[in-house]
Amino acid sequence: MKIITTAILLGITLLAVPVFSYFFGTSPGPEAWKAINTLVITTAIVAGYCFIVGELSNNNSQVDKLWSILPIAYTWVVADYSNYAPRLVLMSVLVTLWGVRLTANFARKGAYQWRFWSGEEDYRWQVLRQKPEFNPRWKWSLFNMLFISGYQNVLILLFTLPTIVALQNNAVPLGIFDFIVAGLMFFFIGYETLADIQHWNFQSQKWAKIKAGEALSGDYKRGFLDKGLWAYSRHPNYFAEQAVWVCFYFFSVAASGQWFNWSITGSLLLILLFQGSSNFSEEISKSKYPDYVAHQKKVPRFLPFGG
Repeated sequence: MKIITTAILLGITLLAVPVFSYFFGTSPGPEAWKAINTLVITTAIVAGYCFIVGELSNNNSQVDKLWSILPIAYTWVVADYSNYAPRLVLMSVLVTLWGVRLTANFARKGAYQWRFWSGEEDYRWQVLRQKPEFNPRWKWSLFNMLFISGYQNVLILLFTLPTIVALQNNAVPLGIFDFIVAGLMFFFIGYETLADIQHWNFQSQKWAKIKAGEALSGDYKRGFLDKGLWAYSRHPNYFAEQAVWVCFYFFSVAASGQWFNWSITGSLLLILLFQGSSNFSEEISKSKYPDYVAHQKKVPRFLPFGG
């Protein structure tokens, strides 16, 4: 029931947060609405595609495959509406760097195949599908439509919408704050890259030993990584991912001069999503690794050196 409660909470916030935040900052103008309409239509088509292909293939990682690709397309679409204004180009280049890195990381796990509907499915969907809350099958199909395909695609759209605020304020030139934000966003992309490399190396070596029939010892016997960046945060990649999109929101602050505007919706909902996602991941880890509970008490969830 915890999973269903989390999904319901996320659904409520998806409705409430945009409505509440819409009243902060300048409402989108005619040109901005044209860009929004293009993005919304695209999002609806992609959500429908993900649902249908996920149902037919029984592989629910269709959104996962597009998670790192769609933001690149969305930001460049808005950049095109701005006639490639410097701020929109800078934002789009950074998102492209983020997306290429994340796509490559997902690709090496076997997510992309010539048969586009196949590929490695995120293990969490496999675990979740087996829970009694999703039996009979129609309950899982409903969850797929509303949350996996629907909610997540809308969220991808929402956390790219600071580009719309930048489009509204196209005449505002790049300033020092833009470059500070760009530097921070680039840093967190690098941070996430390093975290993923460390995790990939650890898991690859662990599974190589298992497949070779070697007895596991030390860190490999414990089963999970707590070295490198993972010694300071249980989910350094999740932490950096959230930080990337919070930084991205601050481009809208630089453009509008308003610390709080309606485009904050996406980054806030992303933080809520990662809270729920990490809860589920850790539930699985605790069931697999006896030492994980002690690890939780010793190492912060997201913020390095946090309490």
